[in-house]
Amino acid sequence: MADRQPLTARRVIEAAAAVADRGGLTAVSMRNVGAELGVEAMSLYHHVANKAALLDGLADWAFEQFALPPVDRAWREAIAIRSASVRSVLTTHPWALGLVDSRSDPGPASLRHYDAVIGCLLRGGFGIATAARAFSVIDAYVYGFALTERNLPFDSASGANDFAATVTLPTDEYPHLTALVSSVTATDEYSFAAEFEVGLGIILDGLERQLG
Repeated sequence: MADRQPLTARRVIEAAAAVADRGGLTAVSMRNVGAELGVEAMSLYHHVANKAALLDGLADWAFEQFALPPVDRAWREAIAIRSASVRSVLTTHPWALGLVDSRSDPGPASLRHYDAVIGCLLRGGFGIATAARAFSVIDAYVYGFALTERNLPFDSASGANDFAATVTLPTDEYPHLTALVSSVTATDEYSFAAEFEVGLGIILDGLERQLG
């Protein structure tokens, strides 16, 4: 039965997110989003101007899911909380990874997020130029980790050992890689996912030294 709730721009964007979660960005079309809502595609044009506006709204929806750095925490802890949230959202909604920073018309949630991160770094003692560099370095790591995690051929939390057991590496040809694999899979405790906090800590250590 068709959904009788009033159609709004917000409902259109939320329906687009649901479509993207199931089929990726390539599945997001006016027709598919209309079907998600139980309406004709033409009905959507009363709330979003076109496909580009739909993607703009979808990118801003993703930014709404990112936690802002808490203003009552020290910069390092606040950035760690925000970074963990970004990684979690990008893992839950993989389509967002290629979308969030690609739009030429950023929405209010996007701008609010950028402003909050920069403000957090400025409060922590960074200058404008160093805050910009820090922001870039942090997100290069967070986004890169999320991309790697998404593309792994095993479960990032606990599947490394099982995957390693299926791969045969000639020790004489790849001695360093063999040593690494043997080391990290020597116990059942290794988790690629758990390495996120370790790597982020290394980056934050380096940024903290820049302040010193």
